[in-house]
Amino acid sequence: MEQLHDLRVSTIKRLPSPRALKQQLPVDDHTASTVCSGRHEVEHILNGTDNRLLVIVGPCSIHSVDAALDYAGKLSGIRKELQNELCIMMRVYFEKPRTTVGWKGFINDPHLDDSYDIEHGLYYARKLLIDINAMGLPAATEFLDPITPQYVADVVSWAAIGARTIESQTHRQMASGLSMPVGFKNSTDGRLGVAVDAICSAMHPHSFLGIDQDGFSSVITTKGNPCGHLVLRGGPVPNYDAKSIAGAELLLEKAGLPQTLLVDCSHANSGKRHAQQLKVWEDILGQKAAGNRSIAGVMIESNLCSGNQPFPEDPEKLRYGVSITDECISWEETARMLREGAEVMGRVVSKEV
Repeated sequence: MEQLHDLRVSTIKRLPSPRALKQQLPVDDHTASTVCSGRHEVEHILNGTDNRLLVIVGPCSIHSVDAALDYAGKLSGIRKELQNELCIMMRVYFEKPRTTVGWKGFINDPHLDDSYDIEHGLYYARKLLIDINAMGLPAATEFLDPITPQYVADVVSWAAIGARTIESQTHRQMASGLSMPVGFKNSTDGRLGVAVDAICSAMHPHSFLGIDQDGFSSVITTKGNPCGHLVLRGGPVPNYDAKSIAGAELLLEKAGLPQTLLVDCSHANSGKRHAQQLKVWEDILGQKAAGNRSIAGVMIESNLCSGNQPFPEDPEKLRYGVSITDECISWEETARMLREGAEVMGRVVSKEV
């Protein structure tokens, strides 16, 4: 009989189950406390009971564990320094959506050589998240593959559904069961309606196919996620200005949703030019100083060093602390921006108290 399945599959390699990986890399009480407190902080900022500004900042993508830990050590210090005005979390992105093809991120190809050692990627992604939380620094990420959360979601305090997957029913269902607040980005063509639809969808219970902690195919039934919110990342034109924010507020109001959103200082809002993130940041701070209450937070792409570097490249030739995906601002510029933001938000917070 002619073969009917796997005609275009070259290999299938079984991975450890989520439970097995968690037994290898367990979460202690201190780390769990960081994760939970980070989730609660975001929830309180979104519902208006915490008037600080949420700042999700870090590399466009993780490709070096050592550089990520170096960055996290610096960020954890400034999180403590500015904790009265800003709620700072580290952007720790392991999965990269691709318009066509390219490097899909640390989990998919951790050795940067097309060897696709996903078992290694999952192990060290989880370990890195645990190590970052152990510093007292909550972590944020984007979930792309619907299987990945079973391995790492318990050490994530904020999650995103990206612009390329915002219309996906699979991702809306997944978000409905995630244990942390979820930001939904507007589509790459700038439409906000699809993100608003996704927020509404994820608020409701869903049942869908997935895997359980032992890796078995299962029917997953969720309760719905009440902490979905809009993230403005720009489109053909930026959408961080006051007029765009007002339009987003109106759309959320019409949908019966809280008028609360985040602004991405990078991506289409900055034209993917790292220096332009400062312009977006200063505009947002100006809007906050003028009394805006709908902007709950921002996202910033930042690394140890500014810019990016060509990839693919021999991993041994890559410069330490420089992005291999989108351009990032340097740590020095990041620290200046955060302190500037804390100064502005200090005045805003004191007015609102």
